Amino acid sequence: MPDLLSFPITRRWPASYPDRLQLYAAPTPNGVKVSIMLEETGLAYEPHLIDISNNESKDPAFVSLNPNGRIPAIIDPAGPDGRPIAVWESGAILIYLADKTGQLMPSAPARRYETLSWVFFQMSAIGPIFGQLGFFLRWGGKDYEDKRPLQRFAEESKRLLDVLDRQLEGRDWIVDNYSIADIATLGWVNALGKSYAAGDILGLSTYSNIQAWLERGLARPAVQRGLRIPARPA
Repeated sequence: MPDLLSFPITRRWPASYPDRLQLYAAPTPNGVKVSIMLEETGLAYEPHLIDISNNESKDPAFVSLNPNGRIPAIIDPAGPDGRPIAVWESGAILIYLADKTGQLMPSAPARRYETLSWVFFQMSAIGPIFGQLGFFLRWGGKDYEDKRPLQRFAEESKRLLDVLDRQLEGRDWIVDNYSIADIATLGWVNALGKSYAAGDILGLSTYSNIQAWLERGLARPAVQRGLRIPARPA
């Protein structure tokens, strides 16, 4: 049985199944990347809800796992050398899990790096910009009298949607087959309409390629399960 007690986070959020991969997350666009990936790959895992509304990601036990204090993070009790390993940052976790399972990442080098390029496009552009748009539409930013920040993030969001829509022209998925590029991006695009109510300001329905891709992604049972993990309290 793996001994995870060397990780302080397991004392704050104990592992009931220490032989399973431990997921520390919340059902946010960043968090569900990893839960969807785990559901798609079929790896056994134990989810732990990190309540970011109560700043639990700043708890010293969580920061001991991820020094940046952001969800998600994982502990894999069966790491590459047979010893437990911690991985944080959602993009790094997706790559780690793809390499561990041999799933959802092309094996051909050219396609692998194309896939990684789109993963990092999500990490560096879609996530930060869509997240800021959500802040200015739904949370504290909505009360700002100066609407220029909202306009700036809305325009940049449209530009990024244009990039994604062009890539999806004539394709079912971002890079040939369904991959971690799609998993990284689905939750963020879904949040634009579901959580941020940004459909009208962005003209989201006019991006026909994105809408078809999103519908295909949301039709996957693993995606539907992953979007609700870790479950929030009733």
